[in-house]
Amino acid sequence: MTDRAARRRGFLDGAGWAGADCRCLAGDASDRRYDRVTLGGRSAVLMDAPPGKGDDPADFLSIAGHLRRIGLSAPECYAMDLQQGFLLLEDLGDGLFARLAAADPAREAPLYAAATDVLRHLQAHPAPPGLPDLSAADWAQAAAFAFDWYRFAVTGDKMDTRPFCATLQDLVSRHADGPRVMILRDFHAENLLWLPGRQGMARVGLLDFQLAQMGQPVYDLVSLLQDARRDVLPATEAQMVAQVDPSAAFARSYAVWGLQRALRIIGVFARLCLVAGKPGYLPMIPRVWGQMHRNLAHPALADLRPFCALLPVPDPATLAKIGGQCGAFR
Repeated sequence: MTDRAARRRGFLDGAGWAGADCRCLAGDASDRRYDRVTLGGRSAVLMDAPPGKGDDPADFLSIAGHLRRIGLSAPECYAMDLQQGFLLLEDLGDGLFARLAAADPAREAPLYAAATDVLRHLQAHPAPPGLPDLSAADWAQAAAFAFDWYRFAVTGDKMDTRPFCATLQDLVSRHADGPRVMILRDFHAENLLWLPGRQGMARVGLLDFQLAQMGQPVYDLVSLLQDARRDVLPATEAQMVAQVDPSAAFARSYAVWGLQRALRIIGVFARLCLVAGKPGYLPMIPRVWGQMHRNLAHPALADLRPFCALLPVPDPATLAKIGGQCGAFR
């Protein structure tokens, strides 16, 4: 048993779950992991977020409390050890939107409509104080990850991204930088759970929101509908966008944030391979590449097309080259 595993077991013992069975539920792009623990007919979820790795369980608790106060379903906390990075959380079950929609595509639109309603409800309430609030320049710099990591992994050279950042910053400022709302950032089908035993907005269970910040109303909608992990039916995407705001101004903002997010994700996925030794995200890059080009087709983004043309196409040879450097930049 590793030292970390022994600490997990000690935390569970102290929380009244001695002898509980633990089965890994998931890991993610961070250093967190989740285990389902069961004992005597009870179940809970153990979040293990090692200290000093960038994710603070206290942030999870703070945001979860806010979400529950406004009538949404975030897991309750049964026990905690913030110093060691452990939370024992309410088990919201296995009804992931991604799993349900894959099993029955006819359920996709109703599920996504419920998720879109949750976003509108969330954004109608004041955000808790103290959330980070990035500037247009910050968002543009985040999108430059596509050049700093993905392009670099393929070409071996570092390009000057300042002209790209200046262009994207200008587009964000002109088309997509309106009043701020709270955004959850990773609002997608693998972080949403259907809870049919609850009512109204509470039927949508929320996960992975500890990095919530201030942002634009369109951002989480893009995260939901332009999912890096699964293909959303075009009719579902169009229906949800029209449900929120059918205006041309919203369409411009949607395209700007869709492009920004796609570029950042492409760079993040490459970096996860090169630095964190996690190649499992590379096969998702072609899907995000397609989303990038769909957003880039909007006339408002014409000035960014020459920059995006500098990114290598993520064909099998390109992805294999990145994968061959897995962990080389730890």
